[in-house]
Amino acid sequence: MGRAEERQARQRGARRAARGRPSGGGKPKRTGIRRFFTWKKILGTFLGFCLLGMVGFVVLYLVVDIPEGNPAAKMQSNVYRYSNGDVIARTGDVNREIVDLDKVPEDVQKTFVAAENKSFYKDEGIDFKGTARGVLNTVTGKGKQGGSTITQQYVKNYYLSQDQTVSRKLKELVISLKVDREKSKDDILAGYINTSYYGRGAYGIQAAAQAYYGVDAKDLEVQQGAYLAALLQAPSQYDWAAATPTGKKLVKQRWNYVLDNMVEEDWLDSGKRSAMKFPTPENPKAPPGREGQIGYLVEEAKREVLRNSNLSEAEFEAGGYTVTLNIDPKKQKQLEQAVDKKLNDKLDRKKNKADARVQAGAASVDPKTGKVLAMYGGEDYVKHYTNNATRRDYQVASTFKPLILAAALEHGATTQDGKPITAGTIYDGTSRRPVRGSEVGFAPPNEDHVDYGPVTVQKAMNKSINSVFAQMGVDVGMPEVMEMAGKLGMDVKGLPAVPAQTLGSMGASPLEMAGVYATLDNHGKKVTPALVGSVEHKDRTIDLPDPVGEEVVKRGTADSLTSVLTGVVDDGTGHAVRNAGQDVAGKTGTSDNNKSAWFTGYTPKLVTSVGLFGEGAPGTPEKNKQVSMKGVAGEPRIDGGSFPAEIWAAYTFDAMGAPSEFDLNTDMGAAVAPPPDPTSKAPEQPTSTPTEPSQKPTQKPTQKPTQTPTQKPTQTPTQKPTHTPTQTPTDTPTSTIDPEDPDDGLFGRD
Repeated sequence: MGRAEERQARQRGARRAARGRPSGGGKPKRTGIRRFFTWKKILGTFLGFCLLGMVGFVVLYLVVDIPEGNPAAKMQSNVYRYSNGDVIARTGDVNREIVDLDKVPEDVQKTFVAAENKSFYKDEGIDFKGTARGVLNTVTGKGKQGGSTITQQYVKNYYLSQDQTVSRKLKELVISLKVDREKSKDDILAGYINTSYYGRGAYGIQAAAQAYYGVDAKDLEVQQGAYLAALLQAPSQYDWAAATPTGKKLVKQRWNYVLDNMVEEDWLDSGKRSAMKFPTPENPKAPPGREGQIGYLVEEAKREVLRNSNLSEAEFEAGGYTVTLNIDPKKQKQLEQAVDKKLNDKLDRKKNKADARVQAGAASVDPKTGKVLAMYGGEDYVKHYTNNATRRDYQVASTFKPLILAAALEHGATTQDGKPITAGTIYDGTSRRPVRGSEVGFAPPNEDHVDYGPVTVQKAMNKSINSVFAQMGVDVGMPEVMEMAGKLGMDVKGLPAVPAQTLGSMGASPLEMAGVYATLDNHGKKVTPALVGSVEHKDRTIDLPDPVGEEVVKRGTADSLTSVLTGVVDDGTGHAVRNAGQDVAGKTGTSDNNKSAWFTGYTPKLVTSVGLFGEGAPGTPEKNKQVSMKGVAGEPRIDGGSFPAEIWAAYTFDAMGAPSEFDLNTDMGAAVAPPPDPTSKAPEQPTSTPTEPSQKPTQKPTQKPTQTPTQKPTQTPTQKPTHTPTQTPTDTPTSTIDPEDPDDGLFGRD
């Protein structure tokens, strides 16, 4: 062997040694963790687990029998209690009537198959992939998971419970296989549609047909059946009478999905499908014992439990729950009496068409705990199903203006001329003055087109001057304004950040606005109003979120807003709620054409939002439509400083106990008096340096001002007001107002 060959041999030996392979050949010696994990061992272990699982499933299949189905016997009552323990209501009587499948039109039968399980007539009763996903999500704590076949859902409804546990899901799988082999598809489908929960207390298709369309199951049309089939996915969310705009959109999408699937499966002619219109369900009829405010309280408590827990509606309706509300029965009665005394007793809904159009809603919250202490949902749950305290389809109007100033203070915003925005900053209050600095043209009129000239921000808030806050919104930045609204508790997702939002054109509920103002009252710590205090069940624990969260705006911002809002009461549109010795902050609001009117206000201990809404009366072409409230109780129009403020005052000063003062951390001072009117000529843009008042008035008004919101000043709408600071521009155009015409309206008052 030459030197070259020897050198190559040594190199090969070195390489083998480096790889741990003996120079004499053979397999390398494995070291460390590689001694225990090889691909063969891993594969063998996996196959072993699979074999073990198969054996376990076979054993489970042999030992688990189809149980006796008797779900009605398992039904219990749910008990609702006031905060003091007194019972509000018991629910849980089963509204179910079993019908044979031949009593349900065939095309209606197919709607349920199209909605839930298109392969129903071909499958073996189970969906291994969906069940495996559900088991995995249960084990990992990701919550409920859909994807079950109709057979599995029938088994869950009729033979098992609604519990989301691994053992229940495995039993469901085994029993579904056996049921599919022992029963016909028609029997399974009949069982499914007769045991499912459709909302409105209705179990089974016969009860659902009556609850939603007032007909027997045999008389359902295919488009109605498609709605009932769509409803099963989320009965409360998809109930048309109570659904939010998002819920209505989702259930319509689901309804279209069902019918499109039927066309795809050749169960429905495409021509007939294209001609179908969404079948709007009837308004629900209240069950016995839900009269007055009880129905509103019970239904909203139920929705809150479902929203804040991992329970399905079927699980909850199976009963056994004790739901304790935060409602204080004494304050609840006081709120009801205030609405009756200040509004309902002055209405004649039978003789006056305008009176028949008005709906009232209110919510009262403890700002320190977030507890909802009282709620007024409407005249009577039996007569008006929609809860006016939680509906959010009416504009909030000028109750939104404080959020614009909050955004300005929080971000240290400046005017177009670079001056800091505070309570003393001067703006031009000319009606229809075009905003500057906006890519979108906007020039809103003030109420009754009054030109105020140069005004401070404080006075602009007091008098609710639209032109000032439109400009301020642009100065701050509308994205920042909308962000502030979201932080404080308004649902502004998807809403455009445009100057028109400064007029409060978005919808919100009295309960939602009570939470927004409670956050200000609570020095910037987020308050999410909680109607439910606790939920108890013998077999499970329900943990509810804390109504009071972290600080979402600086205390200085929140306290400054409170200080400014006392001016609305002391010298502005909210003067109807003045009270000697008691600090009060609040804001009025009235939307376009007088379709809604608000007063949301607070003391250190209590926050209450009152809203009045114009809604077309039953039996008229305007039914359920938003209409004007002009002519209600004989008044030319309703604004936030009238009935809403009067209801607020009658309730609050009766319910709050001893007078109290705000504890504010602000350089504006507590309960500040509005700054004096500037004497300079109104500039095109704010130019003067802010002047912050800091002294608290030594004396509060001891009596209500003699001028009521319905009195008319003498100036014309185009004149600059000459009234004193205690007066409010409330002049009405000289044109005749027809209280019978819901569309004869004015631009929003404030």
